[in-house]
Amino acid sequence: MKKPQSVYHLSHTDLDGYACQFLTSRCFEKITFQNSNYGDEINGRLKIFFDQMLLDSAKDILLLVTDLNLSLAQCEFIENQIERLHSFKKGINIEVQLLDHHASGSDSAQKYEWYFLDTSRSATKITYDWLIENFECKEIERYGQIVDAINAIDIWLKEEDGFEFGKVLMGAVASSREVGRALFDEHDRAHKFHLIESADKIINERDAHIRLDNEMHAIKKAFFSKGRSDNTLDNLVAEYLTDLLTARKEDLKISYRDKRGVLTYALPNISVIGNAFLVANPDIDFILNISPNGSISLRSNNRADVSEIAATLAGGGGHPNASGGRIQGFKELYSYDQTKAFIENLIDQKTK
Repeated sequence: MKKPQSVYHLSHTDLDGYACQFLTSRCFEKITFQNSNYGDEINGRLKIFFDQMLLDSAKDILLLVTDLNLSLAQCEFIENQIERLHSFKKGINIEVQLLDHHASGSDSAQKYEWYFLDTSRSATKITYDWLIENFECKEIERYGQIVDAINAIDIWLKEEDGFEFGKVLMGAVASSREVGRALFDEHDRAHKFHLIESADKIINERDAHIRLDNEMHAIKKAFFSKGRSDNTLDNLVAEYLTDLLTARKEDLKISYRDKRGVLTYALPNISVIGNAFLVANPDIDFILNISPNGSISLRSNNRADVSEIAATLAGGGGHPNASGGRIQGFKELYSYDQTKAFIENLIDQKTK
């Protein structure tokens, strides 16, 4: 099979889903990633992809979906969006391939040729075999052992040699919330890829699962400490995210009356991160973080009364430097730009 010029890869948010993307990142030169939970988020993520395809200059595009079972309606959504793209961009070739192992997708697999379903293998194992068979991607053959470990834990093959190793790695990826995919998706994925790559380096060691468990803290620190002096993991993460936020603060800026702030979405550990950011950026008066369920957390460094902001926007309150609340009727959005537009509109309504 000829390699596509551009790949759009949507996958699940667990170890199996990210491992699929880890493998494709080693096989394709131009690839765009997103991750999704099951349900409504899938359509939201796919819509972002199709909007990006409209601006893509590539003629041969592959939409790859892994470790997600799609409903018949979601499959029809894909078909309709591709037809729409063809009407706007003549000569474009869009191939679709879904690789999954969830039996709940059997109806869709029977109807759509591009829906490949195999309940006997994890999505990582399916993707690994598919890449080698269709693209002769020899670059990933070295990861065969860790693929087997992920396969063992994901479909619960307790007697397999790699089961315990896969269990440690699965827990590490599941708990790797230091960055957060909502705001810094690429960096969050890079962190998870780092965990997988680091685990692969010790999988052949004696009692590798115990060593991986013992070294996971150091493995995480290695990712966040690049170019920094040694420190605690919390402090390294705070410095790392402060740098990311500072680099993007112009895009994240919002205003509340005469105060300048930044809006973040689903940022973890807002107390530590928010304070570190505000100390490093004295030109910013407050930081407002909103979670997918509409809860807001605000922090200031003696430059704004965030309890008044929380009360106005969400009927909340707290202290002048630390407050929160919840916006009633907030519906989770899958684009930061949409979330920011919602908050700016809310501020405009509440402060007239």
